[in-house]
Amino acid sequence: MHHACGIDFGTSNSTAAHYTAAGPRLLALEDGKVTLPSAVFFNLDEDSLAFGRVALAEYLEGYEGRLMRAMKSLLGSSLIDQGTEVAGRQLSFKSLIGCFIGEVKRRAESGAGHSFDAVVLGRPVRFVDDNDEADRLAERTLAEIARELGFAEVSFQFEPIAAAHAYEEDITREELTLVVDIGGGTSDFSLVRLSPQRRGLADRSSDLLASSGVHVGGTDLDKRLSLTAIMPELGLGALLANGAVFPSTVFFQLATWHTINFAYAKKGWRTLQELAPDVTDSVRFNRLLNVIRQQSAHHLAMRVEDAKIALSAAETVAMPLPEIDDALQLTLQRGAFEAAIADELAAVVRAADAALLQAGVRPDEIDTLFFTGGASAVPALRATLAARFPSARTVEGDAYGSVGSGLAVVARQRYG
Repeated sequence: MHHACGIDFGTSNSTAAHYTAAGPRLLALEDGKVTLPSAVFFNLDEDSLAFGRVALAEYLEGYEGRLMRAMKSLLGSSLIDQGTEVAGRQLSFKSLIGCFIGEVKRRAESGAGHSFDAVVLGRPVRFVDDNDEADRLAERTLAEIARELGFAEVSFQFEPIAAAHAYEEDITREELTLVVDIGGGTSDFSLVRLSPQRRGLADRSSDLLASSGVHVGGTDLDKRLSLTAIMPELGLGALLANGAVFPSTVFFQLATWHTINFAYAKKGWRTLQELAPDVTDSVRFNRLLNVIRQQSAHHLAMRVEDAKIALSAAETVAMPLPEIDDALQLTLQRGAFEAAIADELAAVVRAADAALLQAGVRPDEIDTLFFTGGASAVPALRATLAARFPSARTVEGDAYGSVGSGLAVVARQRYG
């Protein structure tokens, strides 16, 4: 017998859960809340380390330091062997991920009142698209991190399958369910046959009909919105004196959560200084320099994320941008946002279709669409998938807790 838990290490938020006599229980990780934003802040002023909401708050309060978010996106990429400089020393991204997951483990154990020596970690169906070796490397890296943190038993479950286990705890009849898990970094689908009679069985392999996924999630939608609306205000698309387009690398770095810190590197700053004599739009170029000098791109990324969320409820959103210019305020339209993410929407639908193709199931045979994941709230994603499966009823899962709860169910089945 083990003390086992499930940990959902997410791109944007993380959870931990264990199984109790009353069923799966999400553990409070920060101020009574069961979610911990996947953020680490190295506070150089206080010589301290902060996690979650405290990390974001200290960064926004203006403390000198280094903020890391969306670290999960580094798994399986060539960047995992690199790192970031903090107070003159280089920290590897692998150790940063370990630092964060270790904090999740510590807080979960505090909430449970005992230690955990076994864990089921959630994983996307695909960490990396179209590269099986990189995908396996991502899982191996995460397993190594967990073992180094003291877990004697480490295993994985696809995140949408974990969400299906959580949903199955409450159903009253058999359902053919397509689990739609659209998180911060990936969109994952599992086609599963669920029933109250089979929920306690350890071997559910015959009930899992198909799984598919694509490396497109909420942070990709943020990135697209940033590139469309924000980065042009810093010079994206501007021409140099010789007619060439200003290099776009820095704008993509600033628009992508896990690469923002690269834009602050000395090498990039030197490149911008070399380009300065050829700049034709000095206003936007000086804005770009100021954002990098002040290291305020994380503020911009948070504004973009907030705007994306607001556009789920409103057709029009006003977004002030004091980090760029005190007088600058943009008006964002939901329609323009949906047009900007058209390619991402198409990729998500293709991934859903791939699951049905694997199983040989028609769209009209799906009984239930079970939505989970924070980015599943984007109306365009909902409408596109609902139109693809017109006969299915829509069920709302816990956007941030379904996967973690399901991992606890799996942990109970595997480890007792």
